[in-house]
Amino acid sequence: MQLTDTGESRVNGYLFILERSLKTFLPPDVVRDAVREIESHLRERIAAADGAPNERVALEKILGELGPPLRVAQGYSVERTVDEAVATGRFVSMLRAVTHLAASTVWGFFAAFWLFIGYVIAFAFLAIAILKPIFPDNVGVLYMNGIPVALGAHFPVEPGVEVRGGYWLVLVAALCGLGVFVATHRAARRFLSRWRERRALARTGRFVA
Repeated sequence: MQLTDTGESRVNGYLFILERSLKTFLPPDVVRDAVREIESHLRERIAAADGAPNERVALEKILGELGPPLRVAQGYSVERTVDEAVATGRFVSMLRAVTHLAASTVWGFFAAFWLFIGYVIAFAFLAIAILKPIFPDNVGVLYMNGIPVALGAHFPVEPGVEVRGGYWLVLVAALCGLGVFVATHRAARRFLSRWRERRALARTGRFVA
């Protein structure tokens, strides 16, 4: 299908809104590549269309199947972020990808919630390992009336509360923190890899979400 000036204006308007939407999710240099990639795909579909029953209807059908610019921008940014996270395995990239999925899918939100809890527990153990040598009398196993009630830091130590645990706690807390962090990080990477596989299968028509 060969577009008229009206059709070109409609496509250019769609791409303009798409570019503006992408800028809210991705860096400028990535946005340019994304727009070129999506425009190439769009124009291939337009060229392959027969233009029936008329240009306007045929073009709106193609744009409707592609999706609203904001939704396309969200989907593209999520895929780009997930690809980077799975490829590099860096903590910041993983965190950014999981956050994107949490904001765009329900099951992504619940997965991000449990992963967030895992990271919080890991950093809590590491914080104990760091703070124990600095505040040896305030960090350890907290006992209230002789009963252990918590592990952590207590400022100030109130009457009836006793902090127990020597410097061995530094090693234990550090090992626990690193162990939980590694386990959570692997779970996050596995989750993102699985999401990417499901997305690829959905594109080929072999998987229905």
